[in-house]
Amino acid sequence: MVMRRSDKEIKDRETIDKIIDKAEVCRLGLAKDNMPYIVPLSFGYDGEYIYFHSAKKGRKIDFIESNNFVCFELEDSVKIAPDDNNPCKWGFDFKSVIGYGLIEEIKDQDKKVKALDKIMLHYSDKNQSFNYNNTSLIRVWRIRIKSITGKGTKDN
Repeated sequence: MVMRRSDKEIKDRETIDKIIDKAEVCRLGLAKDNMPYIVPLSFGYDGEYIYFHSAKKGRKIDFIESNNFVCFELEDSVKIAPDDNNPCKWGFDFKSVIGYGLIEEIKDQDKKVKALDKIMLHYSDKNQSFNYNNTSLIRVWRIRIKSITGKGTKDN
């Protein structure tokens, strides 16, 4: 897919990874029966997968079980770029990432704990202790990234 604004395209994977590392929220785009659904997630990332957790049941699960092909979006450094002389030239300075992938549930207990560790490391930079009883109350997922692109303003 060709980006319309190639002047804003970020191709360097290292730069894309830095945007993801600084992002606070991952927005997950799902579809079921021609109905879209977007949900914000806390997440972890290891360069190959995006990890997240969920309740045992719910709307997100219904959508995932219907169609595990998803779109995701993350951003960093978003701020309004006003133009005092022309309101039509207002915009945003930003860096963002959009990608596509397949969601897979992680059922192996050790891999579940490692995925939860990735999520906690993203937000706290500390290793946390998860006990197996707590992890049995949730489901843990990963998005196997199939494609990913970055976009941003040059000044940002």
